[in-house]
Amino acid sequence: MTINQKIEGLISFASNSPGTPTGYGQQASYLVNNMVKSGLTVAAMSNYGHEGGIEKLRIDGGNKIPHYPRSFTGYSVDSLPLNHQHFKKQNPNLKDAIFILYDSWVYNQGKFDDTEIISWAPVDHITMPPLVHKFLAQPNVTAISMSPDGKRQMDSSQIESTYIPHSIDTRIFLPRTKIRSKETRADFLMLEPDDFLVGMVAANKSNGVVHRKAFAENILAFSIFQKKHTNAKLYIHSEASKLMGGFNLINLLKSCGVPSEAVIFPDPLELRYGMLKQDLASLYSAFDVLLAPSYGEGFGVPTVEAQACGTRVIVSNWAASQDLAGEDSWKVEGMPFWDEAQTAWYKVPIVESIVEALEKAYESDRGVSQSSIEFASQFEDKKVYAEKWEPFLRNYFAG
Repeated sequence: MTINQKIEGLISFASNSPGTPTGYGQQASYLVNNMVKSGLTVAAMSNYGHEGGIEKLRIDGGNKIPHYPRSFTGYSVDSLPLNHQHFKKQNPNLKDAIFILYDSWVYNQGKFDDTEIISWAPVDHITMPPLVHKFLAQPNVTAISMSPDGKRQMDSSQIESTYIPHSIDTRIFLPRTKIRSKETRADFLMLEPDDFLVGMVAANKSNGVVHRKAFAENILAFSIFQKKHTNAKLYIHSEASKLMGGFNLINLLKSCGVPSEAVIFPDPLELRYGMLKQDLASLYSAFDVLLAPSYGEGFGVPTVEAQACGTRVIVSNWAASQDLAGEDSWKVEGMPFWDEAQTAWYKVPIVESIVEALEKAYESDRGVSQSSIEFASQFEDKKVYAEKWEPFLRNYFAG
């Protein structure tokens, strides 16, 4: 990334702490680092990943930025305006904004007065949730859509937005065959040469009743598929228990009749504290297909990461996912599902459609998909920042 002229401005970046092993944490890391390189004055405002006091967060190049802790209340909505004012007083001559990378609806309960807000907002339903619209439609909020479908929904809801996708580091996420000097499939995962490996990379978080990541539908579909193809194995990169508010996946697997020897989970501590990105890329590369249909995605970073590693994907044919699968991947159909909590519609992936996609993946040629790699290249982090973020931020802070 080449910067011809530094951008002057102040940003309080509200999200998961940069670098935490979450989707938001990884995106925060990419973007905060590039913002600082652009000359912006940035502080991290944590809603997950840091607590206890204001510290310094080391970022690329040895720079350090203020790192404000999460609050005692959910999403740190109460502390965000106070932390922003504290940071702003130390840099009073700069145009400022709170930058939010998180579900926008939770911030309706905040007291932001006339503070300017940039909201990089996910839209993970097939209809615009009213509380998302309420927040984004405020005159002090500048909306950024992270998917083409999110942009379409904002446009149809009379919310002006700029489309800027999530990004990945393609120097890391590329085809890899080894983990810690072991052959990934043969020595690390202990697979036989003819095993067909289906991978899932999704957080096991929910309200305990409805699971947006469609674990039940995907596992049921795999169980049907595996009965026909006994050489099929399922790697689930997620917490197996209900510890994070999700489903008990062991019970779900048993209910669907999936043999225990056909399922692989990662080391739970390594999962919790964050696997090396290179190792995750090796796992993606070992998959014969990534299984990723859900009720709805605001973006879906694993879909892009897997394709960057040359692995084709199975995704939903709605919300963000419909635009994030290359031409040699597969899209499944769904049926409407009413989300009473958000008063908006999801879709539930149809199990038979998932099974059909798995069959097509099984019958297809295996190995690295160059088409998938080419498709994923548009999401390379430096490219996205130079072509999307840098012009947006320069124009925003010049105004």
